[in-house]
Amino acid sequence: MSADPVLELPQVLCFGEALVDRLGPPGGLGGPTEDRLGGAPANAAAALARLGTPAAFLGRLGEDAIGAAFAALFAERGVQDAALQWDPSRPSRTVLVERDHAGERRFGGFAGDRGMGFADQAVAAELLAAPLEALLAEARWLLLGTIPLASPASAAALRLALGRARARQVAVALDVNWRPTFWGLPADQGPSPAQLERFQPLLEQADLIKCAAEEAAWLFGPEADPQAIRERLPRRPAVLISDGGRPLRWCLGACAGELPAFPVTVVDSTGAGDAFTAGLLHGLCRQPELLEAAAADRGRLESLLRFASACGAITCGAAGAIDPQPSGSEVERFLMEQATPLPA
Repeated sequence: MSADPVLELPQVLCFGEALVDRLGPPGGLGGPTEDRLGGAPANAAAALARLGTPAAFLGRLGEDAIGAAFAALFAERGVQDAALQWDPSRPSRTVLVERDHAGERRFGGFAGDRGMGFADQAVAAELLAAPLEALLAEARWLLLGTIPLASPASAAALRLALGRARARQVAVALDVNWRPTFWGLPADQGPSPAQLERFQPLLEQADLIKCAAEEAAWLFGPEADPQAIRERLPRRPAVLISDGGRPLRWCLGACAGELPAFPVTVVDSTGAGDAFTAGLLHGLCRQPELLEAAAADRGRLESLLRFASACGAITCGAAGAIDPQPSGSEVERFLMEQATPLPA
């Protein structure tokens, strides 16, 4: 799946947070930290552009060093920023990330708050409306998550984006991305009934849902599988459930199955799921019929899922969510190496 030349108009609009992940040392025993640009929608936009699918980021950053770093990144990758807002008062957010020795991460608190909250919480719906309309004219997908629902202003902007996308018949991808820290909850706590109620309109209007296994259990029950989830929702969305190093479970159209994870050494899993989502949407922009795949499409669909999984696996191989993101040719090389038998 070689990347096509980047088109001028964005095909995927990524709404939500851009922030810095402050990575603690592996094992979390003290030591130097690393600051890396991140935030699921920003990660996905950068990954899509790296693969060759034009993307736009919709959100809000502070007028600070983090904001300047994102502006430079988006310019370098070719991410459209016409719907990026700048906040003169609130800072960009820094998230404290703990890592274990296996590279798995746990989100702690935040740094940089000056008492007014963070810029990503204050996305202004009234400022988003005009650039959003222009971007939706040629877009194929709107990608969003649940974090903006934790703040009134960003929740209103999300609802605007969702409503406008549905009116324009732009497909909606939901990466659930439950992060209790953003809701003022302990790091391992699941969503409350009130929070689940906030999520419901997103679930009901999504054409594609990607979630972790624990998120699927919170949202749909511990025994829920992708096919059962698909049947419970009005739009019969594609459903993909990731589970770390365990197999990906998926259902798109008439096809369902499992895909084993690639055996890779994990340095940092931050952003791996966002790279997977980007790889998937990259393929669906080129083969949109696979969203409602028929049985005869199974081979092509499995190739797309392997491509997307390779995007995530490669991103795990170095620190940070954005720097390790692969190009299309790097993904193809990785897949060829995985298919080559090891010497005896």
